[in-house]
Amino acid sequence: MSDGDDKERKDYTAARNRKARYEYFILESLEVGITLSGTEIKSVRAGHVNLREGFARVEGRELWLYSVHISPYEKGTHYNMEPTRRRKLLAHMSQIIKLQAKSRENGLTLIPLAMYIKNGRWAKVELAVAKGKQTHDRRDAIALRDAEREINRNLRERSRRGN
Repeated sequence: MSDGDDKERKDYTAARNRKARYEYFILESLEVGITLSGTEIKSVRAGHVNLREGFARVEGRELWLYSVHISPYEKGTHYNMEPTRRRKLLAHMSQIIKLQAKSRENGLTLIPLAMYIKNGRWAKVELAVAKGKQTHDRRDAIALRDAEREINRNLRERSRRGN
């Protein structure tokens, strides 16, 4: 490939954890790399990823991603890996130490928000430090979202009547 091909490469999201913002308060997030096998990256590029049950954990001085389902590549052979195996995340040591300290705090966890391809080449994971919401917090979020929708609906109707 030539250098001109880099301009044509696109960033795209392979999977997004849509329930994460509903079930957790997101305190901070960061981008980390992920190690994948050849058939796994092909499945990610095809968008066959489920982040819903995923979480991350610091073990020793390494960051690992658990319970993320990457479907076996349909044209793969015996090289396909187990769909929910643990995968190593790539981050700077200072980031890992910081995440380890935060994850030790009571009630905080590390969850994946999105998996995407960057520059048409690298698989990345948006990892968040999050705190679980209680039932009443979820109800408040739903009520706030419904109120915002109603306000936007009224504004649209008002602008239509004005024209």
